[in-house]
Amino acid sequence: MSEWDLLLTDARIATMRQGEPDYGTIDDGAIAIRDGVIDWIGAAAELPAGKATETRSLSGRWVTPALIDCHTHLVFGGQRAEEYERRLGGVSYEEIAAEGGGILSTVTATRAASEDQLYADALPRLQALAREGVATVEIKSGYGLDLDAELKMLRVARRLGESSGVSVRTTLLAAHTVPPEFAGEADAYIDYIIDKILPAAVEHDLADAVDAYCESIAFDTKQVERLFERAKGLSLRVKLHADQLSDGGGAKLAAHFGALSADHLEYTSHAGVRALADAGTAAVLLPGAYLTLNENQPPPVQELRDSGVPVAIATDCNPGTSPLCSIHFAMGLASRLFRLTPEECLAGVTREAARALGLGHDRGTLEAGKRADIAAWDLGHPRELAYWLGSHPLSDLLIAGRSFSPTP
Repeated sequence: MSEWDLLLTDARIATMRQGEPDYGTIDDGAIAIRDGVIDWIGAAAELPAGKATETRSLSGRWVTPALIDCHTHLVFGGQRAEEYERRLGGVSYEEIAAEGGGILSTVTATRAASEDQLYADALPRLQALAREGVATVEIKSGYGLDLDAELKMLRVARRLGESSGVSVRTTLLAAHTVPPEFAGEADAYIDYIIDKILPAAVEHDLADAVDAYCESIAFDTKQVERLFERAKGLSLRVKLHADQLSDGGGAKLAAHFGALSADHLEYTSHAGVRALADAGTAAVLLPGAYLTLNENQPPPVQELRDSGVPVAIATDCNPGTSPLCSIHFAMGLASRLFRLTPEECLAGVTREAARALGLGHDRGTLEAGKRADIAAWDLGHPRELAYWLGSHPLSDLLIAGRSFSPTP
């Protein structure tokens, strides 16, 4: 007879398991949890003999894997609402940047902020995601652009995970843009990252992965190659901001390095899509940035589908191009702007988002042996998660088998 910590009964379960139709649905299902892991899942009529410390009826509610936001910039100093207002009034981004605004204004604010201030500012953003059923979040650095500030951002991200109960994965994005002190010297800045920032992040165990912005306004493929070679030498996985504004070969570069993900991809070519498919690299679509920047070329969604590339969705929460703290709204945008189906949207913030973080073995679907990250919903069907905009249908969230209630 099995012994469980928690038995969930009277549930309609969308397992989101790979290759199963109709959300992998189990009607009148049950889930048995032991030591934070799903020990058994299936139709209630087939539940094996066992006893549970706690049995909880979900009264027919739908259950899905807890959601995952696999691309965010949650930690940053200040905000740029004033710039947003000015741009709506006709002031160009170039004019604002010439005045010290744009991304460098965020760099200035982030460098000046204490760790406690960065933590206090970021925590409500993390809590907003958790209130929507998010149990795992990736947080990038990239607004420090020097050794001390980049490590400070990563320490804050680690602290957010330790204190909040949400699982946080950290990514070093020092190669986000060229800082003022290296103006016109992008190669020298990449050397600085390779020689100083990257080894320190590894020494202090602050980064789970390394990212870069491969674009004409940031870093070219040869510069990113040098960074990724060093990251690989330090046993760090890589991911890439790729082909957002032009086809610069970012997707092919990401695939060459076996990247966890290539993100944005609005201008990715057929060859880039094929390379992602061959490498098993996930595509992460970021509709919040697409909307904010008023883009008109969507990612090649149908080609990604046809090629079997895993497609994830994320908020890209950041102060400049995607001030979005709602994974549900990101799903809604992905369905409306990119024509993803509601099932693809849910897979994109569960199964495929887990793959984009290298966590597919551990979470993202509901099946025995995986972490008991589970969301229960007051919904008629999971398709409504991509349909409703601005609703709050979460009934309960379990992270590693424990009920989670984010502080308002």
